[in-house]
Amino acid sequence: MLIGYLSVNSYDLNSSKEQRDIVRSQKRKEYEKLRRQCRRVIKCINGSSKLNGDSCPETDSPCSEDVVSARESLSSEDRIADSEYSDDPSTILLDGDDTSRRNTNADSKALNSDSSDSDSSVESEVIQACPSCEEKEKNDSDMTTKDDVSPLRTEVQSTLTSEDFSTWKRIIRLDAVRTNADWIPYSPTQAEVSYDRARRSAEAVGLKDYDHLEPCRVFHAARLVAILEAYALYDPEIGYCQGMSDLLSPIAAVMTEDHEAFWCFVGFMKKARHNFRLDELGIRRQLHIVSKIIRCKDSHLYRHLEKLQAEDCFFVYRMVVVLFRRELTFDQTICLWEVMWADQAAVRAGIGKSAWSRIRQRAPPTEDLLLYAIAASVLQKRKLIIEKYSSMDEIIRECNSMSGQLDIWKLLDDAHDLVVNLHDKIETSISAPSLS
Repeated sequence: MLIGYLSVNSYDLNSSKEQRDIVRSQKRKEYEKLRRQCRRVIKCINGSSKLNGDSCPETDSPCSEDVVSARESLSSEDRIADSEYSDDPSTILLDGDDTSRRNTNADSKALNSDSSDSDSSVESEVIQACPSCEEKEKNDSDMTTKDDVSPLRTEVQSTLTSEDFSTWKRIIRLDAVRTNADWIPYSPTQAEVSYDRARRSAEAVGLKDYDHLEPCRVFHAARLVAILEAYALYDPEIGYCQGMSDLLSPIAAVMTEDHEAFWCFVGFMKKARHNFRLDELGIRRQLHIVSKIIRCKDSHLYRHLEKLQAEDCFFVYRMVVVLFRRELTFDQTICLWEVMWADQAAVRAGIGKSAWSRIRQRAPPTEDLLLYAIAASVLQKRKLIIEKYSSMDEIIRECNSMSGQLDIWKLLDDAHDLVVNLHDKIETSISAPSLS
Protein backbone atom coordinates (compact mmCIF):
# COMPACT_ATOMS: atom_id res chain seq x y z
CA MET A 1 0.00 0.00 0.00
CA LEU A 2 2.92 2.38 0.58
CA ILE A 3 4.01 1.70 -2.99
CA GLY A 4 0.38 2.31 -3.94
CA TYR A 5 0.67 5.91 -2.76
CA LEU A 6 3.62 6.40 -5.09
CA SER A 7 1.76 4.70 -7.92
CA VAL A 8 -1.40 6.74 -7.48
CA ASN A 9 0.63 9.91 -7.19
CA SER A 10 2.92 9.25 -10.16
CA TYR A 11 1.82 6.37 -12.37
CA ASP A 12 -1.10 5.45 -14.55
CA LEU A 13 -1.94 2.01 -13.21
CA ASN A 14 -2.40 0.78 -16.79
CA SER A 15 1.00 2.09 -17.90
CA SER A 16 3.82 -0.05 -19.27
CA LYS A 17 7.13 -0.64 -17.51
CA GLU A 18 8.84 1.77 -19.91
CA GLN A 19 6.31 4.48 -19.14
CA ARG A 20 6.71 3.93 -15.42
CA ASP A 21 10.49 4.13 -15.75
CA ILE A 22 10.11 7.49 -17.50
CA VAL A 23 7.84 8.79 -14.74
CA ARG A 24 10.20 7.45 -12.09
CA SER A 25 13.12 9.31 -13.68
CA GLN A 26 11.05 12.48 -13.93
CA LYS A 27 10.01 12.31 -10.28
CA ARG A 28 13.60 11.75 -9.21
CA LYS A 29 14.66 14.90 -11.09
CA GLU A 30 11.83 16.91 -9.56
CA TYR A 31 12.86 15.85 -6.08
CA GLU A 32 16.52 16.63 -6.80
CA LYS A 33 15.48 20.07 -8.00
CA LEU A 34 13.72 20.72 -4.70
CA ARG A 35 16.83 19.62 -2.81
CA ARG A 36 18.95 22.09 -4.83
CA GLN A 37 16.47 24.81 -3.96
CA CYS A 38 16.74 23.87 -0.29
CA ARG A 39 20.52 24.23 -0.42
CA ARG A 40 20.28 27.63 -2.06
CA VAL A 41 17.78 28.92 0.48
CA ILE A 42 19.89 27.66 3.39
CA LYS A 43 23.02 29.13 1.83
CA CYS A 44 21.26 32.48 1.52
CA ILE A 45 20.00 32.30 5.10
CA ASN A 46 23.46 31.46 6.41
CA GLY A 47 25.08 34.12 4.23
CA SER A 48 22.57 36.75 5.31
CA SER A 49 23.09 35.97 8.99
CA LYS A 50 26.84 36.31 8.57
CA LEU A 51 26.75 39.44 6.43
CA ASN A 52 23.82 41.21 8.11
CA GLY A 53 21.62 40.91 5.07
CA ASP A 54 24.22 41.52 2.39
CA SER A 55 24.25 39.56 -0.84
CA CYS A 56 24.41 35.82 -0.79
CA PRO A 57 28.05 34.70 -1.09
CA GLU A 58 29.02 32.75 -4.17
CA THR A 59 30.70 29.46 -3.48
CA ASP A 60 32.82 26.93 -5.31
CA SER A 61 31.58 24.20 -3.02
CA PRO A 62 31.44 20.73 -4.56
CA CYS A 63 27.69 20.82 -3.94
CA SER A 64 27.00 24.03 -5.86
CA GLU A 65 24.47 23.83 -8.69
CA ASP A 66 26.93 23.16 -11.51
CA VAL A 67 28.45 20.01 -10.08
CA VAL A 68 25.68 18.50 -8.00
CA SER A 69 25.53 14.73 -8.25
CA ALA A 70 22.96 13.22 -10.58
CA ARG A 71 21.93 11.03 -7.67
CA GLU A 72 20.89 13.38 -4.88
CA SER A 73 19.29 10.79 -2.65
CA LEU A 74 20.92 10.39 0.72
CA SER A 75 20.13 6.71 0.37
CA SER A 76 22.53 6.46 -2.56
CA GLU A 77 25.96 4.97 -1.91
CA ASP A 78 27.46 7.70 -4.10
CA ARG A 79 26.02 10.58 -2.10
CA ILE A 80 28.59 13.36 -1.66
CA ALA A 81 28.58 15.11 1.68
CA ASP A 82 27.40 18.70 1.57
CA SER A 83 29.74 20.93 3.52
CA GLU A 84 27.88 24.20 3.11
CA TYR A 85 25.29 23.69 5.85
CA SER A 86 25.30 25.15 9.28
CA ASP A 87 22.58 24.88 11.89
CA ASP A 88 21.40 27.29 14.52
CA PRO A 89 21.06 26.21 18.15
CA SER A 90 17.49 25.97 19.28
CA THR A 91 15.87 26.36 22.63
CA ILE A 92 12.36 25.63 21.38
CA LEU A 93 10.52 23.09 23.49
CA LEU A 94 8.30 21.01 21.26
CA ASP A 95 7.33 17.90 23.20
CA GLY A 96 3.72 17.97 24.29
CA ASP A 97 3.06 21.39 22.74
CA ASP A 98 0.48 20.89 20.02
CA THR A 99 0.07 24.61 19.38
CA SER A 100 3.72 25.58 18.95
CA ARG A 101 3.93 23.68 15.68
CA ARG A 102 1.61 26.18 14.01
CA ASN A 103 3.42 29.43 14.72
CA THR A 104 5.92 29.24 11.89
CA ASN A 105 3.62 29.92 8.96
CA ALA A 106 0.98 32.23 10.35
CA ASP A 107 1.17 34.63 7.40
CA SER A 108 0.37 31.98 4.80
CA LYS A 109 -2.97 32.24 3.03
CA ALA A 110 -5.53 29.44 3.17
CA LEU A 111 -5.99 27.22 0.15
CA ASN A 112 -7.86 24.09 -0.86
CA SER A 113 -7.08 21.16 1.39
CA ASP A 114 -5.72 18.94 -1.38
CA SER A 115 -2.15 19.62 -2.43
CA SER A 116 -1.01 19.31 -6.04
CA ASP A 117 0.92 16.18 -6.94
CA SER A 118 2.78 17.89 -9.75
CA ASP A 119 6.24 19.43 -9.49
CA SER A 120 6.41 22.56 -7.38
CA SER A 121 8.31 25.60 -8.54
CA VAL A 122 9.12 27.89 -5.62
CA GLU A 123 11.46 30.33 -7.29
CA SER A 124 9.41 33.38 -6.26
CA GLU A 125 9.52 32.22 -2.64
CA VAL A 126 13.24 31.45 -2.85
CA ILE A 127 13.88 34.93 -4.22
CA GLN A 128 11.80 36.48 -1.44
CA ALA A 129 13.81 34.52 1.10
CA CYS A 130 17.05 35.80 -0.39
CA PRO A 131 16.55 38.69 -2.87
CA SER A 132 20.24 38.82 -3.73
CA CYS A 133 19.97 35.43 -5.43
CA GLU A 134 17.59 36.84 -8.03
CA GLU A 135 20.08 37.47 -10.82
CA LYS A 136 21.53 33.99 -10.51
CA GLU A 137 18.10 32.43 -10.65
CA LYS A 138 17.11 34.41 -13.75
CA ASN A 139 19.90 32.68 -15.62
CA ASP A 140 18.82 29.23 -14.49
CA SER A 141 16.50 28.17 -17.27
CA ASP A 142 16.03 24.76 -15.70
CA MET A 143 14.25 26.33 -12.75
CA THR A 144 11.88 28.71 -14.56
CA THR A 145 10.08 26.68 -17.18
CA LYS A 146 6.31 26.94 -17.19
CA ASP A 147 5.96 23.18 -16.94
CA ASP A 148 7.50 23.28 -13.47
CA VAL A 149 4.81 25.53 -11.98
CA SER A 150 2.29 23.51 -10.01
CA PRO A 151 -1.32 24.58 -9.38
CA LEU A 152 -0.38 24.96 -5.72
CA ARG A 153 1.94 27.81 -6.65
CA THR A 154 -0.26 29.43 -9.29
CA GLU A 155 -3.43 29.42 -7.20
CA VAL A 156 -1.84 30.96 -4.12
CA GLN A 157 1.09 33.33 -3.81
CA SER A 158 2.34 32.11 -0.46
CA THR A 159 5.04 34.24 1.10
CA LEU A 160 7.96 32.10 2.15
CA THR A 161 10.36 34.20 4.19
CA SER A 162 13.83 33.34 5.37
CA GLU A 163 12.44 33.36 8.92
CA ASP A 164 9.87 30.72 7.95
CA PHE A 165 12.38 28.36 6.42
CA SER A 166 14.97 28.98 9.11
CA THR A 167 12.42 28.02 11.77
CA TRP A 168 11.28 24.95 9.83
CA LYS A 169 14.91 23.95 9.33
CA ARG A 170 15.62 24.14 13.05
CA ILE A 171 12.50 22.25 14.14
CA ILE A 172 12.89 19.57 11.47
CA ARG A 173 16.33 18.74 12.82
CA LEU A 174 15.10 18.57 16.39
CA ASP A 175 12.22 16.27 15.48
CA ALA A 176 14.36 14.09 13.19
CA VAL A 177 16.91 13.39 15.93
CA ARG A 178 14.12 12.57 18.40
CA THR A 179 12.43 10.03 16.09
CA ASN A 180 12.13 6.69 17.85
CA ALA A 181 13.95 3.58 16.70
CA ASP A 182 11.11 1.06 16.48
CA TRP A 183 11.48 0.97 12.68
CA ILE A 184 14.97 -0.63 12.81
CA PRO A 185 13.95 -4.33 12.82
CA TYR A 186 11.81 -3.70 9.73
CA SER A 187 14.49 -2.01 7.63
CA PRO A 188 17.61 -4.21 7.74
CA THR A 189 19.41 -2.35 4.93
CA GLN A 190 19.24 0.97 6.79
CA ALA A 191 19.87 -0.74 10.13
CA GLU A 192 23.28 -1.93 8.91
CA VAL A 193 24.49 1.43 7.60
CA SER A 194 28.10 2.24 8.50
CA TYR A 195 29.20 5.01 10.83
CA ASP A 196 31.05 6.82 8.03
CA ARG A 197 28.06 6.77 5.72
CA ALA A 198 25.76 7.96 8.51
CA ARG A 199 28.17 10.79 9.35
CA ARG A 200 28.41 11.87 5.69
CA SER A 201 24.64 11.90 5.43
CA ALA A 202 24.35 14.00 8.59
CA GLU A 203 26.93 16.48 7.35
CA ALA A 204 25.15 16.73 4.00
CA VAL A 205 22.05 18.17 5.67
CA GLY A 206 23.74 20.02 8.51
CA LEU A 207 22.52 17.63 11.20
CA LYS A 208 24.17 18.13 14.58
CA ASP A 209 23.90 16.84 18.16
CA TYR A 210 23.58 13.23 17.09
CA ASP A 211 26.56 11.70 18.92
CA HIS A 212 24.24 9.83 21.29
CA LEU A 213 22.56 7.99 18.39
CA GLU A 214 23.64 4.79 16.68
CA PRO A 215 24.62 5.15 12.99
CA CYS A 216 21.34 3.81 11.59
CA ARG A 217 19.33 6.40 13.53
CA VAL A 218 21.65 9.19 12.38
CA PHE A 219 21.22 8.04 8.79
CA HIS A 220 17.43 7.84 9.18
CA ALA A 221 17.31 11.30 10.77
CA ALA A 222 19.36 12.77 7.91
CA ARG A 223 16.94 11.28 5.39
CA LEU A 224 13.98 12.77 7.28
CA VAL A 225 15.64 16.20 7.23
CA ALA A 226 16.24 16.09 3.47
CA ILE A 227 12.71 14.94 2.62
CA LEU A 228 10.93 17.26 5.06
CA GLU A 229 12.88 20.31 3.87
CA ALA A 230 11.94 19.45 0.29
CA TYR A 231 8.30 19.14 1.30
CA ALA A 232 8.42 22.51 3.08
CA LEU A 233 9.36 24.12 -0.23
CA TYR A 234 6.92 21.97 -2.21
CA ASP A 235 4.02 23.05 0.03
CA PRO A 236 4.99 26.31 1.79
CA GLU A 237 1.42 26.96 2.96
CA ILE A 238 1.93 24.05 5.34
CA GLY A 239 5.73 24.11 5.46
CA TYR A 240 6.72 22.00 8.43
CA CYS A 241 4.69 21.38 11.57
CA GLN A 242 5.41 19.17 14.53
CA GLY A 243 4.09 15.68 13.88
CA MET A 244 4.96 15.47 10.19
CA SER A 245 8.18 13.63 11.00
CA ASP A 246 6.06 10.98 12.76
CA LEU A 247 4.15 10.42 9.53
CA LEU A 248 7.23 10.34 7.32
CA SER A 249 9.38 8.01 9.44
CA PRO A 250 7.55 4.74 8.62
CA ILE A 251 7.53 5.63 4.92
CA ALA A 252 11.26 6.39 4.93
CA ALA A 253 11.92 3.12 6.74
CA VAL A 254 10.05 1.11 4.12
CA MET A 255 11.29 3.01 1.05
CA THR A 256 15.07 3.20 0.69
CA GLU A 257 15.15 5.83 -2.09
CA ASP A 258 14.58 9.38 -0.90
CA HIS A 259 12.75 10.56 -4.00
CA GLU A 260 10.30 7.66 -3.77
CA ALA A 261 9.75 8.26 -0.06
CA PHE A 262 9.19 11.96 -0.83
CA TRP A 263 6.48 11.34 -3.42
CA CYS A 264 4.81 8.76 -1.19
CA PHE A 265 4.79 11.39 1.54
CA VAL A 266 3.29 13.94 -0.85
CA GLY A 267 0.51 11.44 -1.63
CA PHE A 268 0.04 10.74 2.07
CA MET A 269 -0.14 14.45 2.89
CA LYS A 270 -2.95 14.95 0.37
CA LYS A 271 -5.12 13.22 2.96
CA ALA A 272 -3.29 14.38 6.09
CA ARG A 273 -2.31 18.00 5.33
CA HIS A 274 -5.58 19.37 6.69
CA ASN A 275 -4.32 18.22 10.12
CA PHE A 276 -1.63 20.91 9.92
CA ARG A 277 -3.63 23.86 8.58
CA LEU A 278 -3.71 27.05 10.60
CA ASP A 279 -7.51 27.29 10.56
CA GLU A 280 -7.75 23.81 12.14
CA LEU A 281 -11.01 23.11 10.30
CA GLY A 282 -9.83 19.61 9.40
CA ILE A 283 -8.90 18.80 12.99
CA ARG A 284 -12.15 20.19 14.38
CA ARG A 285 -14.18 18.20 11.86
CA GLN A 286 -12.45 14.99 12.91
CA LEU A 287 -12.78 15.66 16.64
CA HIS A 288 -16.44 16.39 15.99
CA ILE A 289 -16.89 12.97 14.37
CA VAL A 290 -15.13 11.19 17.26
CA SER A 291 -17.44 13.02 19.67
CA LYS A 292 -20.49 11.96 17.62
CA ILE A 293 -19.39 8.32 17.62
CA ILE A 294 -18.94 8.30 21.40
CA ARG A 295 -22.28 10.04 21.96
CA CYS A 296 -24.14 7.58 19.73
CA LYS A 297 -22.44 4.51 21.21
CA ASP A 298 -22.24 5.35 24.91
CA SER A 299 -24.46 8.12 26.21
CA HIS A 300 -23.33 7.52 29.82
CA LEU A 301 -19.68 8.14 28.92
CA TYR A 302 -20.63 11.13 26.79
CA ARG A 303 -22.58 12.74 29.66
CA HIS A 304 -19.53 12.27 31.91
CA LEU A 305 -17.37 14.00 29.29
CA GLU A 306 -19.89 16.84 29.18
CA LYS A 307 -19.58 17.28 32.95
CA LEU A 308 -15.81 17.58 32.51
CA GLN A 309 -16.28 19.96 29.56
CA ALA A 310 -14.43 17.40 27.47
CA GLU A 311 -17.19 16.47 25.03
CA ASP A 312 -15.24 18.12 22.20
CA CYS A 313 -12.76 15.20 22.54
CA PHE A 314 -9.73 17.46 22.49
CA PHE A 315 -7.97 14.78 24.54
CA VAL A 316 -7.51 12.70 21.36
CA TYR A 317 -6.00 15.63 19.46
CA ARG A 318 -2.57 13.99 19.16
CA MET A 319 -4.06 10.72 17.93
CA VAL A 320 -5.85 12.58 15.14
CA VAL A 321 -2.87 14.71 14.10
CA VAL A 322 -0.33 11.89 13.76
CA LEU A 323 -2.80 9.12 12.88
CA PHE A 324 -2.14 7.06 16.03
CA ARG A 325 1.61 6.93 15.28
CA ARG A 326 2.69 7.72 18.85
CA GLU A 327 0.25 5.29 20.43
CA LEU A 328 1.16 2.30 18.25
CA THR A 329 4.36 0.39 17.54
CA PHE A 330 5.86 0.48 14.04
CA ASP A 331 4.23 -2.74 12.83
CA GLN A 332 0.90 -1.77 14.43
CA THR A 333 1.06 1.62 12.72
CA ILE A 334 1.68 0.08 9.30
CA CYS A 335 -1.17 -2.38 9.92
CA LEU A 336 -3.65 0.36 10.86
CA TRP A 337 -2.60 2.71 8.07
CA GLU A 338 -2.83 0.03 5.40
CA VAL A 339 -6.30 -1.04 6.53
CA MET A 340 -7.29 2.62 6.57
CA TRP A 341 -5.85 3.20 3.08
CA ALA A 342 -7.58 0.06 1.79
CA ASP A 343 -10.91 1.45 3.01
CA GLN A 344 -10.20 4.79 1.36
CA ALA A 345 -9.23 3.06 -1.88
CA ALA A 346 -12.49 1.09 -1.77
CA VAL A 347 -14.44 4.31 -1.34
CA ARG A 348 -12.63 5.88 -4.30
CA ALA A 349 -13.36 2.77 -6.36
CA GLY A 350 -17.06 3.20 -5.67
CA ILE A 351 -17.42 0.08 -3.56
CA GLY A 352 -20.46 0.75 -1.42
CA LYS A 353 -21.91 -1.05 1.51
CA SER A 354 -24.54 -3.06 -0.38
CA ALA A 355 -23.52 -6.34 -2.04
CA TRP A 356 -19.85 -5.98 -1.09
CA SER A 357 -20.65 -5.65 2.60
CA ARG A 358 -23.13 -8.51 2.61
CA ILE A 359 -20.49 -10.77 1.09
CA ARG A 360 -17.91 -9.83 3.70
CA GLN A 361 -20.42 -9.47 6.54
CA ARG A 362 -18.21 -6.70 7.81
CA ALA A 363 -18.18 -2.93 7.90
CA PRO A 364 -18.71 -0.85 4.77
CA PRO A 365 -15.60 1.02 3.60
CA THR A 366 -15.28 4.49 5.08
CA GLU A 367 -12.94 7.45 4.73
CA ASP A 368 -13.00 7.83 8.52
CA LEU A 369 -11.87 4.42 9.80
CA LEU A 370 -9.10 6.14 11.79
CA LEU A 371 -11.69 8.14 13.72
CA TYR A 372 -13.71 5.02 14.53
CA ALA A 373 -10.49 3.42 15.81
CA ILE A 374 -9.77 6.47 17.97
CA ALA A 375 -13.30 6.38 19.38
CA ALA A 376 -12.88 2.65 20.02
CA SER A 377 -9.70 3.27 22.02
CA VAL A 378 -11.57 5.75 24.22
CA LEU A 379 -14.54 3.43 24.66
CA GLN A 380 -12.18 0.67 25.78
CA LYS A 381 -11.25 2.96 28.70
CA ARG A 382 -14.84 4.02 29.49
CA LYS A 383 -15.02 2.46 32.98
CA LEU A 384 -11.74 4.03 34.05
CA ILE A 385 -12.73 7.43 32.65
CA ILE A 386 -16.14 7.41 34.32
CA GLU A 387 -15.06 6.09 37.72
CA LYS A 388 -11.60 7.60 38.16
CA TYR A 389 -11.17 10.79 36.15
CA SER A 390 -12.56 14.17 37.09
CA SER A 391 -10.79 16.45 34.59
CA MET A 392 -9.87 16.51 30.95
CA ASP A 393 -6.17 16.74 31.88
CA GLU A 394 -6.42 13.30 33.48
CA ILE A 395 -8.02 11.89 30.33
CA ILE A 396 -5.27 13.45 28.20
CA ARG A 397 -2.64 11.77 30.37
CA GLU A 398 -4.47 8.46 30.03
CA CYS A 399 -4.63 8.77 26.24
CA ASN A 400 -0.96 9.71 26.05
CA SER A 401 -0.07 6.68 28.18
CA MET A 402 -1.68 4.27 25.70
CA SER A 403 1.58 4.03 23.77
CA GLY A 404 2.51 0.37 23.39
CA GLN A 405 -0.54 -0.78 25.37
CA LEU A 406 -3.07 -1.24 22.56
CA ASP A 407 -4.05 -4.49 20.88
CA ILE A 408 -4.26 -3.46 17.22
CA TRP A 409 -6.47 -6.39 16.20
CA LYS A 410 -9.00 -5.77 18.96
CA LEU A 411 -8.87 -2.07 18.13
CA LEU A 412 -9.67 -2.77 14.47
CA ASP A 413 -12.42 -5.23 15.41
CA ASP A 414 -14.01 -2.67 17.74
CA ALA A 415 -13.66 0.05 15.12
CA HIS A 416 -15.33 -2.10 12.47
CA ASP A 417 -18.15 -2.94 14.88
CA LEU A 418 -18.71 0.78 15.37
CA VAL A 419 -18.76 1.31 11.61
CA VAL A 420 -21.29 -1.51 11.13
CA ASN A 421 -23.63 -0.13 13.79
CA LEU A 422 -23.16 3.62 13.49
CA HIS A 423 -21.82 4.51 10.04
CA ASP A 424 -25.14 5.55 8.47
CA LYS A 425 -26.24 7.45 11.56
CA ILE A 426 -22.93 9.30 11.85
CA GLU A 427 -22.87 10.13 8.14
CA THR A 428 -26.37 11.56 8.37
CA SER A 429 -25.64 13.59 11.50
CA ILE A 430 -22.53 15.23 10.06
CA SER A 431 -23.92 15.91 6.58
CA ALA A 432 -25.09 19.37 7.68
CA PRO A 433 -22.47 22.12 7.04
CA SER A 434 -22.43 23.22 10.67
CA LEU A 435 -20.04 21.68 13.22
CA SER A 436 -22.37 22.36 16.10
